[in-house]
Amino acid sequence: MTERSLSCAMAAMLAALLTAGSAAAEGAKYPDWSGQWVPVVAPGVTARSLDPTKPAGPGQQAPLTPEYQKVLQDSLAAQASGRLGNDPTTECYAGGMPRMMTYRAQEYVVTPEATYILLGGNDNLRRVLTDGRDWPAKLNPTYQGYSIGHWVDSDGDGTYDVLEVETRGPFKGPRAYDDTGLPLHFDNNSTFRERFFIDKADPNLLHDVITIADHALTQPWTVDKTFRRSAEAQPDWPEEYCHATNRRLVLGNENYLLNDDGVLMPTRKDQPPPDLRYFKPASK
Repeated sequence: MTERSLSCAMAAMLAALLTAGSAAAEGAKYPDWSGQWVPVVAPGVTARSLDPTKPAGPGQQAPLTPEYQKVLQDSLAAQASGRLGNDPTTECYAGGMPRMMTYRAQEYVVTPEATYILLGGNDNLRRVLTDGRDWPAKLNPTYQGYSIGHWVDSDGDGTYDVLEVETRGPFKGPRAYDDTGLPLHFDNNSTFRERFFIDKADPNLLHDVITIADHALTQPWTVDKTFRRSAEAQPDWPEEYCHATNRRLVLGNENYLLNDDGVLMPTRKDQPPPDLRYFKPASK
């Protein structure tokens, strides 16, 4: 082998080693968020509340416009009378953003190109793209929206410790923040900005600070959701499938219940039966 070809071969080998070393160093900069993360909520607050320090519905104190305050009040009144109100998940629609971030268990899979948030149930996955791409010219409506993020080394120690994310629509809808029907705007054009980071005093506490811009709000609404890493080496992962457990049946403008025997039941006093024009009366 000539000296020139040997030099070229060594240069190629060195370049390959440097590339591999650079890739390894780049990979080492990403944090370890492995394990199961479960929501932390204040005593007496349901885990499905967006703000984990306050009760659902009016107790969330969301800065709703007067129009959407009425949507919430109408939803509560409808539910009190046996109707579904403004909660689309009662008909097994996906909760979407930001409600999907209230579910019982999460798992984070961090790669340079994307961070995957595994959730389970109808809203089983969020994909946060961190490969440096720009926003697409056109977005197709989805329940979870389109998320682009970037990592930040906030303390300069060589390891990323903050994931900043923006999620845009258009979204599929309608969507509500919780079971009471606390509403997002029916135009489905919300924007969510999030900062994910580990608590400085507790390495097993993850923060997701969400700021919501939505036309149903008089101003942006910020909540700090926290999640604790399970101490179990092999935690149980819950599954939720609405279509397998939901006993509500919507026929026309009315919702009914199926009992354990599969018999249709009313949900409120003096509720009219469904339209049976295409069925023969049962023989007596």
